[in-house]
Amino acid sequence: MSRIGKKPIPLPNKVTIDIKGQHIAVKGPKGSLELDLPSEVTVNQEGETVEVQRVDDSRTARERHGLFRTLVANMIQGVSQGFEKRLNIQGVGYRAQAQGSKLTLNVGYSKPVEMTMPQGINVAVENNTQVVVSGIDKEIVGNIAAKIRGVRPPEPYKGKGIRYQDEYVRRKAGKAGKK
Repeated sequence: MSRIGKKPIPLPNKVTIDIKGQHIAVKGPKGSLELDLPSEVTVNQEGETVEVQRVDDSRTARERHGLFRTLVANMIQGVSQGFEKRLNIQGVGYRAQAQGSKLTLNVGYSKPVEMTMPQGINVAVENNTQVVVSGIDKEIVGNIAAKIRGVRPPEPYKGKGIRYQDEYVRRKAGKAGKK
């Protein structure tokens, strides 16, 4: 039995879950998300909790049990609280600007890098060097944050680049020089 899969998911107030066969729709104060389940997994709502159960003990059912329990829990958390990723920009002259759904990054290239955010993703810039990506879908928020970081990943010699707020970049010594 999957340790993660057998945990019940608490359902917060103001969040409703609609289960129709293998299709789940979760609605909350921040929005709504939908998910199609594979045939190896079923979802049941019992009062204020949601449980994900597997149909049989086949290998694929065991593999997907914990995965889909986590996906449903992330959907519930997303529509009630939302998700957020913070990125820091380090480097002389490196900065960011947000205008609506567009993010403009000046990170040492000859031209600024412009990125358009998908619908449902909010981008805010604090102090010109902190980018906050937020939304209700954890997967999309993480992918957008990874794309922003991929524009100029942190380099180990001077530490310049875009990094996650809690990321540690191991520094390297430069060339030793002549002796």
